[in-house]
Amino acid sequence: MNTKYMNPYLAGFFLGLVLLATIFITGRGLGASGAIKDLTVAISDAVAPKHTEANPFFGNYAGPGKENPLKSWLVFEIVGVLIGGFISGLVSDRLKFVTEKGPGIKPKTRWVFAVLGGALFGLGAQFTRGCTSGAALSGMAVLSTAGFIAMLSIFGSGYLVAYFGRKLWL
Repeated sequence: MNTKYMNPYLAGFFLGLVLLATIFITGRGLGASGAIKDLTVAISDAVAPKHTEANPFFGNYAGPGKENPLKSWLVFEIVGVLIGGFISGLVSDRLKFVTEKGPGIKPKTRWVFAVLGGALFGLGAQFTRGCTSGAALSGMAVLSTAGFIAMLSIFGSGYLVAYFGRKLWL
């Protein structure tokens, strides 16, 4: 299989330009976990509007006189990321549904751990008020101490967990 990938240094440079443009245009950095919050608030408001208004967290984002949470720029950012990822996969002939895994793990187990890891990361992003792109990448771009601590914590805990889960992959 001849998979075409962009040079990671060039991709990092482009990511830096996107981050710089985002800060210049919007006055804020990148972020993904906020879009999930906006989607959750919109679904909650559509299903149970009274409960959403009464909820101390959701009530700040939905209800009478408040803008639809799906109009948040973060939602448009994530839609753009999904479209861009699809176009990237299409251009480089990588639009195949393949479960990448090591020899010591079954595909179903790989999916269970992927979903569990994603859920834990999403929960952590809510506790820390930002994901890797918001708290770490954007935070470091503006030389925030919290951004550097977030990045060290994310990668440090990732290496620690990877050590204990390595037999699932190798």
